[in-house]
Amino acid sequence: MSMKLASDSDSFDDQPMSEMNTTPLIDVMLVLLVMLIITIPMQLHSVNMNMPKAAVSAPRQKPQIIKIDIDANSQILWNGELLADTALLQANLDKASQASADVDGQPEIHIKPSNTAKYDKVAAVLAAAQRAGLKKIGMVSSGVSAGL
Repeated sequence: MSMKLASDSDSFDDQPMSEMNTTPLIDVMLVLLVMLIITIPMQLHSVNMNMPKAAVSAPRQKPQIIKIDIDANSQILWNGELLADTALLQANLDKASQASADVDGQPEIHIKPSNTAKYDKVAAVLAAAQRAGLKKIGMVSSGVSAGL
């Protein structure tokens, strides 16, 4: 592609320009090229593999749930039965922990403290469950919400 340059400025005014301006054409072609690249779907190379099928296992039984409630007077209830002291709680937790050695077979401990229960009682129950080696421990909310 060549460009004509006139030696004097008067020659530009005398003759019309005979070459086409290709800049807009190149811009349009680049836009179309980018659109084509974006819209072409990516080639997915997949490899078919024959994977072994898993054996169907029996459905797991639901774990035993132990409910520990701490009432407003900071008394501990084991599945609704009042415990005399924390030593009895520790003995019950140890017995529940030894009932099954693996973590999957351990009972779930649901601790539900009252809104007015003392924090040290709740912490003592959590510590007793940890000492017993129980891993599935959860806090259950009282379900009482403040009015908005």
